[in-house]
Formats: sequence, C-alpha cells, structure tokens
Amino acid sequence: MGAVEVNGYTIEPGADLRKADLSEANLSKANLSKASLYLAELEGADLSKADLSKANLRKADLIEANLHRTCLVGADLSEAYFHGAFLTGANLSGANFSGAYLYGVYLKGANFSGANFSGANFSGANLGWAYLTGADLTGADLTSTDLSGAFADQATKWPEGFDPKAAEVTFE
Repeated sequence: MGAVEVNGYTIEPGADLRKADLSEANLSKANLSKASLYLAELEGADLSKADLSKANLRKADLIEANLHRTCLVGADLSEAYFHGAFLTGANLSGANFSGAYLYGVYLKGANFSGANFSGANFSGANLGWAYLTGADLTGADLTSTDLSGAFADQATKWPEGFDPKAAEVTFE
C-alpha cells in the first residue's frame, strides 16, 4: 500500500499524524513505519497487517482497534489505551508499553520478546500462547490475566510476588 489519503491525512512511512482522528479508519496493510501517531484517535480502526514498526503511538487511543498480525517492532506504545483491542499474532518485539492500559485485550499468540511492559495494566487480558521471552513486566497489573501456554524465559521480569508457573506459563 503506497501513500493514500484517509480522513484528510496522508498515510505513508514517517507521516506526522499527531492528534489525528483516524477512528474507524481502514488502515489494513498500511505502511506507517516510523510515523508519529502521538495522541492519535484510532478507536475501532482496522490496522490488521499494517507496518507500524518504530512508530510513535504514545498515548494513542486504540480502543477496540484491530491489530491482528500488525508489525509494531520497536514501537513506542507507552501510556496508550487498548481496551478491547485485538492483537492476535502481532509482532511487538522490543516495543515500549510502559504504563499502557491493556484491560481486556486479546493478545493470544502475539510476540512480545524483549518488550517493556513496566507498569502496564493487563487486567482481564488474554496472553495465552504469547511470546514473553525477555519481556519486562515489572510492576504490571496481571489481575485475571490469562497467561496459559504463554512462553517466557529466565530473562523475563515479572511483577513482585507473581508466580508465572502457577499461571501456566511455559519456560523455554
């Protein structure tokens, strides 16, 4: 997908989309690598299979967004809101989710290798079969989070007092 216009915004790699309203937009397969989407409204947007690698999505509203198989490698998603979003099979390795709100998010099978989740809220999220190798979950809220079958390693950092084996996490 080359540069296209959506809601009056040019969608292309490196685009400046700070505070853009792209709610409900179809951005499936869009290339927004290194784009700035700081404080962008992406509620209900279809970002499936999009390339958002190294994009700035800090404080973005991704409530109920479709991020199925989206590439978010190295993206800044700190303090973003994902309530009810769908991120199955997404590649989020090395992404920064510090302070992100992921309440009730469906993350099954996503790759979070080396991602920073310090202080993130995962209450009620589904992380079954997700890859958490080397991820930092220090201070994360994992209340009622489904981690059954998730993969971790000795480098994965957990919240104080959290027992990953009791949560059925598999260690590689």
